[in-house]
Amino acid sequence: MRNIKLIFSILSITIFILGSSCKEEPQDNLVLPSNLMVVVDSSAAGDGKISLKATADNVNYFSFIYTTNSGTETDESNDGTSDFQYFESGIYPVEVRAHTTSSQYSKVNLNINIKLDSGTLEDGYNTPTSYTGYNLVWADEFNGTALNTDYWDYNVGRGEWGWGNNELQFYHEGTKNCEVQDGRLVITAKEEPAGDAQYTSARILTKGKKEFQYGRIDIRAKLPEGQGLWPALWMLGSNIDNAGWPACGEIDIMELTGDRPGRVLGTAHWGTKTPSTFLTKNYGIGAAKFSDEYHVFTLIWEENRIQWLVDDNIYHTLTSSNVSGNYPFNQPFFFIFNVAVGGQLPGSPDETTRFPQTMEVDFVRVFQKK
Repeated sequence: MRNIKLIFSILSITIFILGSSCKEEPQDNLVLPSNLMVVVDSSAAGDGKISLKATADNVNYFSFIYTTNSGTETDESNDGTSDFQYFESGIYPVEVRAHTTSSQYSKVNLNINIKLDSGTLEDGYNTPTSYTGYNLVWADEFNGTALNTDYWDYNVGRGEWGWGNNELQFYHEGTKNCEVQDGRLVITAKEEPAGDAQYTSARILTKGKKEFQYGRIDIRAKLPEGQGLWPALWMLGSNIDNAGWPACGEIDIMELTGDRPGRVLGTAHWGTKTPSTFLTKNYGIGAAKFSDEYHVFTLIWEENRIQWLVDDNIYHTLTSSNVSGNYPFNQPFFFIFNVAVGGQLPGSPDETTRFPQTMEVDFVRVFQKK
């Protein structure tokens, strides 16, 4: 696993000794803390954590007020130590108070510059650009500066009943939650209001533009983590407008629930009514997480048979013998890439969930037999 590097610098330190500016007048014989000093330690900050150690004379307790893009968090400490974790790069104010009483204190203001390096495209598993007996018929390497609209459209809004799954996010179009940068597609789920939703994200699809029947499909991606996150790389039958779901068929090349960041699911859905009939299996990587580095999620799709692979390891197979009634997987399908928040499969985010969270896609490639 490649450690995340955190670079910090204290841009400014200003010490204010508060007297009449406090909320109440100082009491007789009240001595405010003095000689307040703060040391910032990021020597073990591979995962974005920093540690602060404050000292002062005549102090009863300390408070540490951290400002992030989502608001403020306060940590009170009797011994002057405090740990905090950042999840975005940026310059963040931190106020450290040495208290005599809750409203009588001295303080130090810090501006801390955080730069998180999430690694490079070289980290993790990779697959070749050619295979014996196959032609590369389509690929998106995401090497430009914007999403290629010759290939992709956006789904926008809340969908019907949270896109059929009671999901909690609002899907935006454009660069608010979906960017192409540094050779990768980045879909970002954020905790922010949009209409009656408290989260935003993006969902892109190739319907009507790039649809395929059979082949080897390789998608290289790094995934988000956290309770309530639900990234997916999947396909729907191109006849969905006429046949409806699940009769059109659904192939989930990869799904992950963020509460289990070291496990992905491969699933096929079919049937004539909801809920669908489905067959699913999972693939795990032990104590590692799919957010640590890139992995390749592969579908080998032939007439009457589909295989699911992670990093060239086959873990799931579906054949027409597994499907009673109509087998919908011998027709063209289109791609959907998205990061959902909440829903029936992962459940809702909780106090442990950190935003923003991203799914990064290095490439999608479709090979078909010669």
